Amino acid sequence: MKAARYHDRHDIRVEEVPEPVVGPGTVGIDVAWCGICGTDLHEYLDGPIFCPTATTPHPISGETAPVTLGHEFSGVVYALGEGVDDLEVGDHVVVEPYIVRDDVDTGPTSETYHLSKDMNFIGLAGRGGGLGEKIAVRRRWVHRIDRSVPLDQAALVEPLAVGYHAVQRSGATAGDVALVGGAGPIGLLTAAVLSAQGVTVIMSELSPLRRQKALDAGVADHVLDPREVDVVAEVERLTDGRGADVAFECTSVQVVLDTLLAAVRPRGVVVVVSIWGHPASLDMQTIVLKEIDVRGTIAYVNNHPDVIRLVEEGKIDLSPFVTGKIGLDQLVDEGFDTLIHRNETAVKILVSPSGAGL
Repeated sequence: MKAARYHDRHDIRVEEVPEPVVGPGTVGIDVAWCGICGTDLHEYLDGPIFCPTATTPHPISGETAPVTLGHEFSGVVYALGEGVDDLEVGDHVVVEPYIVRDDVDTGPTSETYHLSKDMNFIGLAGRGGGLGEKIAVRRRWVHRIDRSVPLDQAALVEPLAVGYHAVQRSGATAGDVALVGGAGPIGLLTAAVLSAQGVTVIMSELSPLRRQKALDAGVADHVLDPREVDVVAEVERLTDGRGADVAFECTSVQVVLDTLLAAVRPRGVVVVVSIWGHPASLDMQTIVLKEIDVRGTIAYVNNHPDVIRLVEEGKIDLSPFVTGKIGLDQLVDEGFDTLIHRNETAVKILVSPSGAGL
C-alpha cells in the first residue's frame, strides 16, 4: 500500500509499505481522509520534533524514521482483531491518535494520560498513520461516528477536540465573552466550540480571507482587524468596559499574547493553545495586578465522545472548514506548499491516501 513517510526535515516520500497486521485488540481501518496538521508542517520545515530520527527510536513505539505521517483521520473498519467485539466491519470511525505507555491509566475518568511521560502521537512517532491507505489501531483509541457525518468532515474531529479541550481548560460557560487571537484552523475550531456552547466570540485576525471564513462559518459574533482597530479598546466597548472573560492564543505571536492579556477582565483567563517554537515574554505586572490566570492546553483527554456528540447532533457544522482535497501524490507539492506559502487561502486540506474519495 502507499504511505507518506517522514525521513527527515524536507524529506517526505510517498512509498510502498506492507499493509498493517490487525493483531489482537486492534482495529483495521481503511483510511478515508486525513487532514494536514500544522504539526506536520513543523516536522517538514523544522523537525524532527515529535518524529523520531533515523538513529534514535521513540521510547514507547520503538520506531525510528522513516515513519508514516498523519494523525487527523477518519475511515471505515475493514477488520477486527481478536477480542474486539464492540465494533463491526463497515463502521465509520475516527481515531484519538495517542501513543502512551501500557501502564498509563486511559480509562473514562482519567484526566492526565495526555500528560504522561513520553506521550506522543500515532502518525508522528510511529504505529502507522492516516497518510497511509490502511492502519491498525488499538481498540482504546478508535471511536465510532454516525454514518450521517460525512467522512471528510469526520477527519476534523481530532483538531476539533483540540479546541474543545482548550475551551474546557478555560472554564468558559454560556453567556461569557471570549476573545480568540488568530483565525487559523485551531482558532476557528475553538471558536466553533465556544459558539456551540453559547459563548459570545470576538476574533482578531490580520488576514481578510480568514476573517471572512469566521463570519461565513458563523463561529464569530465580531471579527476585528488589528491593523484597523484597537482590539483592546474594541473589546472594552463590546463588553461595556468589562473586558473579555476568557481569551485564546492561537498564533504563537508575541503581540497577540500581549493583546489578550490586556483585553481580558480582572481575574480573566488566557489559554495558550498554539505550540510556541520560541520563547515568549509575559507582562507579569498586568498578570499580577489583574490576577489573570494563564493556562496551557495540549491536545485532548477523554474529549472525543463529547466532541463527536456535538457533531452528530448538528451543533457544530464542520463543512465550512474543509477547503481542499488532494491525493497522496500531491501532499508536498500542493498540500504543504499551499499551507506554508498561502496558508490564508486554506483552513483544512484533506488527503485521500487511496484516491478513492477524489
